[in-house]
This record gives sequence, C-alpha cells and structure tokens, in this order.
Amino acid sequence: MHSKLIAAAAFTAALGTGAASAADLAMRPYTKAPAFVDSIYNWGGFYIGGHIGGATTNEEWINTANTTVFGDLSPGQGFRQRGTGVFGGGQMGYNWQASNYVFGLEGTISGLDNKGTVLNNVFGVGLDDRFSWRTDWMATITGRAGYAVANNLFYVKGGYAGVNNRLSVTVLPPVTGSGSQTQWHNGWTIGAGWEYGITQNWIVGLEYDYAAFERKSYQLAGASPGTYTFDTKPRDIQSAVVRLSYKFNAPVVARY
Repeated sequence: MHSKLIAAAAFTAALGTGAASAADLAMRPYTKAPAFVDSIYNWGGFYIGGHIGGATTNEEWINTANTTVFGDLSPGQGFRQRGTGVFGGGQMGYNWQASNYVFGLEGTISGLDNKGTVLNNVFGVGLDDRFSWRTDWMATITGRAGYAVANNLFYVKGGYAGVNNRLSVTVLPPVTGSGSQTQWHNGWTIGAGWEYGITQNWIVGLEYDYAAFERKSYQLAGASPGTYTFDTKPRDIQSAVVRLSYKFNAPVVARY
C-alpha cells in the first residue's frame, strides 16, 4: 500500500513539473527574427575622373568667295574629309538618386588629335591648294538620366558641346600664298553609357557620344590681296571612351 502511495506521489510531482515547464514556455515573449539587410549601391554624390578612347571628325569646307590671286577653288567648290585620332580628358559631375532612378549634371573637357590634309589638284598635281584642318579640344555640359540595377547604371545624356577648329591653306609654287583661321564652334551632343561601381567610391564605365556643330565663315587671307572665304564646320564628332571616376561622400544605402 505504501509503495502505491509513493508511486502516485512521484507521478503527481512529475506532472506538476511538466506543467510548470510548459507554462514557462508559453509565457516567453515572441521575438521577430532580425530583418535581413540588403546593401544597395548609392550613385548619389559628387564625382571626378578621366576618360580615354578614340574619336572621328567629319570636316567640311565650301568656298564662298575667291578674290585672291592664289586661290584655286571657285564658290561652291570644297571638300569633306574624315579624320580619326586619340580622344581623352576629364569629367566632373553630380548625381541624384531616387530609388533605382539616377539623374545628374556633368561637364567634360577633352583633347583630340583629329586632323587631315587635302591637296586640290584640279589644275595638276603639285600646282594647287593644300588644305589642312584640325579639331584639337572639345567641351560639353550635359544632363544625364539613368536606371540603376545593383552596381550597374545604364544612362543616356544630352546637352551642349563646343569644339576648337582650325583650317589653313598653303598654295604650292609657281603661285604661292598661305592663310589660316581658328574658331570655336557651338553645337549639341547626345550619348549613352554604362557604369559599374567597383566600390562605393570607384566607378568604371564605357560611353559613346555623337556631337554636331554650327557652320562658320573662315577668311583664309594669304600673301596676295583679297580674301579666300570658306563656310566651314566639323559636321560631327563621334567618340567612344573608357571612364574611371571617383565619387565622394558615398555612404552605403541599406534597404530593410
């Protein structure tokens, strides 16, 4: 009889202990698991950098007046020539980011080595005008709009472009003379590119741009009296470059 009472008491104590443990478990407050933090690239901020690549210039000059002794082209006659060379310089800008959309302003200054020479041999080889031209530096101020996917930014740009252009003529013997003029041509540019954020500060990219410019009158006055006048323009400049930029004050953006 005593053994049965002892067993019943032990069973009751075990039930009580289990119930107390269950009650403790039920009373523990629920804690939500920590949110996963997904770091995304922040394109906002000021940046500065450089670019290098190649460019082509399509140069055109048409004679509008010839009152010189040495000028061989008549009004309406002229040439068009394409020159290719190295293209490189620097860029500086600022980006604003709203979600995946990125907007910015950018300025660039680039040096060119696009040039060419044409010999006008209408009256025989070695007897006439030798024209030389060169576009040597270019500046742009553009707006940019893009869409960011993680560390990638795909963008388009457009705005103002200007280029420094020179045209000269040298007349070979027996009639000699020479003249030249350099002018600044205003125009516009459009382009597109891709950039990749290596770190929150260093950015690499590729960009293609097309620019077109106004026509201006060049007076190629030589040693002989009178003027040798041309309507001249860099019809277009096309460039493709690799870019490297450093972005300042770029804190990591966290998304919860």
